[in-house]
Amino acid sequence: MRQFISSVYPDKKGMLELCGKDFRYLKQVLRLCAGDMLYVRLPDGKLSGTTVAKIDESKKTVFLQVCDCVPEVLKDGGENQSDYRPETDFYLFQFVAKGPKMDLIVRQAAECGVLKVVPVTGKFTQPCGAEKNLRNSRYERIVKEARQQSGSPVATEISETLSLEEACALWKKVAGEKPEESFACVLYERSERTKNLYEALADLNVIKKCAVFCGAEGGISPEEIDFLLENGIVPVHFETNILRCETAALYGTACLQNAVTGRKLWQKK
Repeated sequence: MRQFISSVYPDKKGMLELCGKDFRYLKQVLRLCAGDMLYVRLPDGKLSGTTVAKIDESKKTVFLQVCDCVPEVLKDGGENQSDYRPETDFYLFQFVAKGPKMDLIVRQAAECGVLKVVPVTGKFTQPCGAEKNLRNSRYERIVKEARQQSGSPVATEISETLSLEEACALWKKVAGEKPEESFACVLYERSERTKNLYEALADLNVIKKCAVFCGAEGGISPEEIDFLLENGIVPVHFETNILRCETAALYGTACLQNAVTGRKLWQKK
């Protein structure tokens, strides 16, 4: 379901007034006309149905009238999409890749509903990786576009770039007081000292927070794998081809999400 991410709330009359880049997106990309319906994700995460009340070409402004509720057709499994929140938060710790690849990784993570993307520096990251700041307007735009296209209810965030030591410390902080309800793995192209993903998840009953560490071009060094192991990050090996880093990030995230979601569905039966 396509949606529009709004940075502002409607006024007292339930009217959203959008101009600038938002006007160009709504008018030129979505090609909206007066009377069209559009679902809008408000700053608080609520999904609202709106109608295009007016398009003022001279002022380059679109006026959206908020409806009272989201239609019943958006209900999935008895739960309204306007109130939907994933039961598990997913994190992607991505060793910094080259610019275009990092763009794609961030975009796909947002489409998949990853809560936070954490850029990490390591042995095989680019020399400029330590200074690379992904917390800027360009990456915010990439995330916004991905969420609007995919309809993701998750407000994907991008962390500041961290060292591997800082990234592990952040994950321990995220896991908090209930590490038994958290799981983190690192994708490793070698098979030694690794586990199958389902084997790694077998002893966990409740999983509230999940993370996947993914290497950049060149992968992850054996020394870095040792450090991750010492910090409770499980090396996971997929019986598949060696993937590009941008493919591995998407593949690993999707496999982890599917494994966790599948476990929940199976446990309910």
